[in-house]
Amino acid sequence: MGLTETKSECRRLRIHVLRHNPQDPASQPHMQAFDIEEADGMTLFIALNEIRETKAPDLQFDFVCRAGICGSCGMLINGRPGLACRTLTRDLETDIYLAPLPLFELIADLSVNTGKWMRGMSERLETWIHTQDGEPDLNAFEARMEPQLAQQIYELERCIECGCCIAACGTARMREEFVGAVGLNKIARFRLDPRDTRSDADYYELIGDENGVFGCMSLLGCEDICPKELPLSTQLAFIRRKMAFAV
Repeated sequence: MGLTETKSECRRLRIHVLRHNPQDPASQPHMQAFDIEEADGMTLFIALNEIRETKAPDLQFDFVCRAGICGSCGMLINGRPGLACRTLTRDLETDIYLAPLPLFELIADLSVNTGKWMRGMSERLETWIHTQDGEPDLNAFEARMEPQLAQQIYELERCIECGCCIAACGTARMREEFVGAVGLNKIARFRLDPRDTRSDADYYELIGDENGVFGCMSLLGCEDICPKELPLSTQLAFIRRKMAFAV
């Protein structure tokens, strides 16, 4: 008796994209639906590329690495911030709704300028190692660091600045100057680094107000959606305790 092979039917997906190009005076925000056939192992990134190649060549969205490292493909996926390259369509319903991340400058469609926001935040918080006055000795050997401390710093360095934590933050919606979880995470990283000579009082000047560590309402939306699952709430609590005794 011969064996018969069965092939499971592929799902038909309808992807609804919020489209708008602010550079075009004639453009108005609107939803546009695209029907495609789901493939094995399809991610939203693959689906959007298929749409752009076969249906809407002017569709704009960002990508670089396709591996959850660059953070450029962040968007709202059914109302929840996430990375298109890490989201499998099989984990979603057949109707999928996509929109750009809020709170960032819109470039067009699903593309937003997270880099502009991140640069402004980094300059404001001075997210670089501060040493004693004087020119650094470029020929000097770097001081030895204990492996455990290096691992703690590395854990916080895994932030890819995708902007998902900002998009999910209730405080950021109310306070335009709020530095968000990504900014507080950077401060936590430099506080751990023994090469940085700033004091707790110095850090207090940067984040010791309602736009910094004391503005967070602890809704934990940032930690819930962080693609790298960083311990953002733990770092926030740590910094808040330190700042309380800084002055």
